Amino acid sequence: MPLPVEAAVFALIGLLAGALALLVVPEYFPMARGLTVGTALASALLSGLVSRFTLTGDLLLTLAVTVLCTALLTSVLARPDLAAAARRGNHRRRRHAA
Repeated sequence: MPLPVEAAVFALIGLLAGALALLVVPEYFPMARGLTVGTALASALLSGLVSRFTLTGDLLLTLAVTVLCTALLTSVLARPDLAAAARRGNHRRRRHAA
């Protein structure tokens, strides 16, 4: 498969991974939505190209490695600690000096 076609497939994987992360667990990603989708897109393109040149010839393995790396790198942004604190209602209160 030619490189531009594979790059488009990698970009599609990244966009789907970012959208899926925001749809499934939006409370884990409190930052801007563009950051999550952009990170997923960049990680899919980068990991796809690296795996394409490393695993020459095996398209299914390249796509599997791309999906795995994209999921792992997108999950770096997740903040489950903030989501758990919001559910429990534990908000830190500051004491201001009078």
